[in-house]
Amino acid sequence: MGLELFNTFILLLLVVAALTALRARDLITASAVFAIYSFLMCLLWAEMGAVDVAFTEATVGAGISTVVMVATIFNLKRKSND
Repeated sequence: MGLELFNTFILLLLVVAALTALRARDLITASAVFAIYSFLMCLLWAEMGAVDVAFTEATVGAGISTVVMVATIFNLKRKSND
C-alpha cells in the first residue's frame, strides 16, 4: 500500500513538473523545472529497481542536460529591446 502511494505521488509530481515546464515563460525556470522532472524520473527508476537507469538519468538528465541548457540560455542574445 505504501509503495503504491509513493508511486502515485511521484507520478503526480511528474505531471505537474511537465506541465509547469511547458507553461513556463522564462527559459531558466523551464530548465530548472526540467531538472526537477529528471530527478523525479530518477527516483521512479530507482524505486522500480533499475538502479543503472536511475544513475544514468541523474547524471545525464538532471546533471549534464541542465548545465548545457543553462549555459546555452546565458549565451543567447536578444535582438529586440522589448
